[in-house]
Amino acid sequence: MKFKKIQFEGRNQKEFFKTVRSRVDEYFKSNNLSRAANTGMVMKTIFMLILYFLPFAFILSGVVSNYWILLLLWAIMGIGGAGVGLSVMHDANHGSYSKSKKVNKALGYLAELIGASSLNWRIQHNVLHHTYTNIQGMDEDIDSVEWLLRFSPHSKLYKIHRLQHFYAWFLYGIMTIFWVTARDFIQLARYKKKGLIKRERTTYTKALIQLIAFKLLYYSYTFFLPLLVLDLAWWQVLIGFLLMHVIASLILTSIFQPAHVMETSDFPLPNSEGKIEEYFAIHEMRTTTNFAPESKLFSWYVGGLNFQIEHHLFPNICHVHYRKLSPIVKRTAKEFGVPYNVQPSFFKALVEHGKMLKRLGRVSVASTV
Repeated sequence: MKFKKIQFEGRNQKEFFKTVRSRVDEYFKSNNLSRAANTGMVMKTIFMLILYFLPFAFILSGVVSNYWILLLLWAIMGIGGAGVGLSVMHDANHGSYSKSKKVNKALGYLAELIGASSLNWRIQHNVLHHTYTNIQGMDEDIDSVEWLLRFSPHSKLYKIHRLQHFYAWFLYGIMTIFWVTARDFIQLARYKKKGLIKRERTTYTKALIQLIAFKLLYYSYTFFLPLLVLDLAWWQVLIGFLLMHVIASLILTSIFQPAHVMETSDFPLPNSEGKIEEYFAIHEMRTTTNFAPESKLFSWYVGGLNFQIEHHLFPNICHVHYRKLSPIVKRTAKEFGVPYNVQPSFFKALVEHGKMLKRLGRVSVASTV
């Protein structure tokens, strides 16, 4: 089945985005700032890579013999790996880290370094999620295994969903394990059928070979290398490997899911002509939520992704600028009567996301199975 685009209408709503874009442009111009990474971003990149690789170096060195300390180091690797993904890889694959395409491409491959696929990420995240946010059948962030997790009120409701606000957190914890084993291969095959791989100027065969090669590299250095150099049983290394992934998974899903699966979020469907009766920017405002806007340290670690509204309106701007852009977007939204959804803290966002999961497990436009 070939990929079919959805068109956004509401041309009379363009004035909001025209105004906010003009004000953002003026902000960069008047402050003589680049939209790309600054020195602070470069320093954070170095820090996140150290946070991931330094614990791994201690693990391999053999100087740590206590298994519980080794598990702690694997846990820190999970925090570092999530930080690399949120703060560096994400910007690079959006092309917003640097003005140089080569730099963005090189840093984009950090996805492979932490076990994912930069090609699949760009298609799923940049193309499908950013373009068709919260639209069932298009946005794969809400189109998970639908019989297990229900993120849209338009998905079929199964009896098991009544408990999803409990078990979803367990599934969130194994997300990257699924990524590094099966999901990337499943996605690549699906994107081939939909004709989406050609967008990345490659072929399915080349993409598959590259995917296999990077998976082998990833497993070689993260699992088999510790197995060879450490005096540990295979299952002890496996526990450390899985712990790293569980922590990284919980961090990543806890940042991305509350940004869109909330009670304040819209889940629009296209009409019979394949059109959404709203302008693109308005659609993004209605489907997206910010959280913890006052927490500088939290925002620093998660790559500014607590400012999801600004990110969805301006994905080509490096996240280090989102905090300053937020008041501009918020003020303009208020002027035009456009919603600007925000939760005061990360904890509150998680609570509200949990409430939405519970609601989606009980209310449906479809029949219960």
